[in-house]
Order: sequence, then structure tokens, then C-alpha cells
Amino acid sequence: MRPFRRRHAALFGLGTLAAPCLARGQSYPIRPIRIVIPYAAGGGADAVGRLFYARLSQIFGQPIVIENRGGGAGTIGANAIAHAANDGYALLHDTSSFAVNPFLLPNLPYDAVRDFEPVFLAAMVPIMLAVHPSVEARTVPEMIDLVKRTPGGVECGSSGNGTMHHLSLELFRLRTGVQLNHVPYRGGAPEMTDLVGGQIKYAFVDGTAALPFLRAGQIRALAHTATGRLAAVPDLPAMSDYIPGFEAVLWNALFAPAGTPEPVIRRLNAELNGMLRDPAFVERLDGLNMATRPNTPAEFRAFLVAEMQRWGTVVREARITVG
Repeated sequence: MRPFRRRHAALFGLGTLAAPCLARGQSYPIRPIRIVIPYAAGGGADAVGRLFYARLSQIFGQPIVIENRGGGAGTIGANAIAHAANDGYALLHDTSSFAVNPFLLPNLPYDAVRDFEPVFLAAMVPIMLAVHPSVEARTVPEMIDLVKRTPGGVECGSSGNGTMHHLSLELFRLRTGVQLNHVPYRGGAPEMTDLVGGQIKYAFVDGTAALPFLRAGQIRALAHTATGRLAAVPDLPAMSDYIPGFEAVLWNALFAPAGTPEPVIRRLNAELNGMLRDPAFVERLDGLNMATRPNTPAEFRAFLVAEMQRWGTVVREARITVG
């Protein structure tokens, strides 16, 4: 992963959109809210978070302060919120790593299940299996056949050890039996640079970051790891078309410390769900290759449990370690 740095930024102050919410007699929030994003400013999680919380700040009529507290594969920022006051004014915006870290980092200073309340599953970004244009294979079956005929297998990149890109690579290897020699990068940017330059010919890449390179013909995508068809790339098949049940997404979500009052959780969830009824907002997410769907805290909790079971199994079967 890339080195991280800490940054604070207030998104919006009091706005004219506050009046309707306050007129309904809802007292929360009455002061600024702090949301920790445990990754670097300007990265994927940061971009998703700022998109949602700028709008939420307008709705609430209160500043929302984004604190980028990176390090430890997201665990430093998560730990800060795990031990924060559970009054709704300190929240965590995290990603798929939240569900994977308990299996990669057994000595976490918090419990991912007991110490947090799931609030809202905000966005899901597919991963793409992409190749350099010089690769002959144009479909996943053709790639599998090509790799099986290549002595020693092929080098395949990811954005780093233990990332969802890496786990997708390992899941693909487990399900197909092909030899993919993992090449971990310190983030998605250097991975993409080497894929475009031909230093590596195969990679699992972020489905949003890959779009401009895909459209420019600098890389070729063979499949995405979500389900169905993507609004941004409707002709790209899903990996599950070739490997039944194959699914891997980079998700972004909001969490609160355990014990946060239920009315606060409900209010946050309701307002964030309300954004998904705005066609312009959803269209903007679609253009970034981000999927959304309405969800309750209970539905998000069930999704989180399923994710932890899925990726815990992959970590064990593939014997993935970090550090």
C-alpha cells in the first residue's frame, strides 16, 4: 500500500438545506461530525466518502470533518473510532479491508464485529481482470488456456499484499488452477503504470481507476468481478459468466462505535439512503463505475458477515500472509 498522511478538511458549513431537517424536530446532529477515513487523502475511499458526506453535511446543516488517518492497512483509523465516544459524532468510513483484516492481522486492537455498528453500505466498485494489449487472449477461457500452456505460469499484479485485488487473484487461482505469480505493488497507481507500460501483462485492477486507460485502449479488460453488467462498461462480461459464484467487490461503508444510539443509526441510514433516490447523484456514481443499492443497518450487517466468511476462507485456503 502507499504511505499515508493525515489530513483534516471541513466539507461544508451550515447550509440552507438544514431547515427542513430541523423543522421535523430531529435533534441529531447539533454539532459537527467527525468521520475518519483510514486511508490517504485523494484515494478511492476518500473520493467516495467526500462525495457522500458533502451531501450529508448539506442535509444536516452541520459541518462534517473528514480526517484521513492512514496506516496499518486501515487499522489505525478504525481503532481510533472503535474507542471513540458512541454519541454519533465520531464515525468511520472504511472499505472491504475492514472485513479482511481480522484474518490477515490476528492481533487487531479491536473486534471488527463487537466494537462497531454497521450504518450504511455506500458504494461497491468492481475489480477488473485486465491485460496488456499485447496479450493474445481476449476472453477469460482463452487466458486460462494461455496461462496453462506457459511454463512457470505468468506474473500477475495487484495493488498490494492483502488487498481485495490480491484476494481476487488468489480466488481466481484457487478456482481455475492456473499459476499466477503474484506481483504486489504499493498501491493501484504504480500497478496501473506497469500494466500500461507492459512491465506486467496481467493484473487485477480497480474498476474505477481503470476506466480512462480502458477507454484509451491502453489496457484490455477480460472480465469484471461484480454481478450482471456495468453501467460504465456494459459490454464487459462478469467473471461469474465463466466461473460460477465468483464475486469480489471493493465496497465503501459507514460504521459507528458499538453502543451508538439506535435513533442516530436510523437517522444516518435514512438520509444516506435518501441520496439514492436522486437520479443525478446515482448517475454520477454510475459514471464512476460505482454500484449502489438501498440497505438497512441489518442488511449491511448480514452483508458484512458474509464478506468475512468468504474472504476468511480464501485467506486460509490460499495461505495469504502479510508483513
